Amino acid sequence: MDPVSAYQDQRVVVTGAGGGIGAALAHRFAAEGATVVVNDLDPAKAAAVAAAIGARAIPVPGDASAIVAEAREALGGTVDVYCANAGLASGGDAFADEAVWEAAWDTNVMAHVRAARLLLPDWLERESGRFVSTVSAAGLLTMIGAAPYSVTKHGALAFAEWLSLTYRHRGVQVHAICPQGVRTDMLTAAGSAGELVLAPTAIEPEAVADALFDGMEKGRFLILPHREVADFYAARATEPDRWLSGMNHLQRKWENR
Repeated sequence: MDPVSAYQDQRVVVTGAGGGIGAALAHRFAAEGATVVVNDLDPAKAAAVAAAIGARAIPVPGDASAIVAEAREALGGTVDVYCANAGLASGGDAFADEAVWEAAWDTNVMAHVRAARLLLPDWLERESGRFVSTVSAAGLLTMIGAAPYSVTKHGALAFAEWLSLTYRHRGVQVHAICPQGVRTDMLTAAGSAGELVLAPTAIEPEAVADALFDGMEKGRFLILPHREVADFYAARATEPDRWLSGMNHLQRKWENR
């Protein structure tokens, strides 16, 4: 007899689940026996993923910053796992419009903060809850050609770290997923920079879900679907000038394509 999954009958919310990593996470949690709220800004995408999953999925479309209460109600009053997966892949440099910076900050950081404000009181009272933040390797490292994305993903990582160090002794588990290239629409939208940096080692969204479940089982904060990211992260911390020189070389290579 197969062992019962740790996520059997858990109540899960996945934002940005209309495709890519979010859809893969929603499918995997449902396959493990959880009931999953599938959120996406596009109602048709949310409905399509929920329909593909079946009876264990509930579509709740809308802005990820504003659906926690509705998602909780759809799940019968409790959220056990919240996957803050919705993200905005904003390209541009330091001269990007203020509106671009504001949108990236709102989606990639403040949506996580707003969700945590609503989730934490219940989680702390019952000493149980899990917050999963889809950060990307850009939050650990950076990404050429995408200042708003890189900066706000650093912010998302910082908030996830803060949640973990503040509440882990009170039963709140936090995980930061930091993949490099993943074969999704977001990778396509990254254009030539994505082709140069991310595409050569891109993985399928399902591999990200596998890495998350392995990391949750082992109690890891950092989820690294690309193992080489750990080495890059260490090099960035211990030899920052050498690392920056290497990234600048990559920048120049991109500019000269």
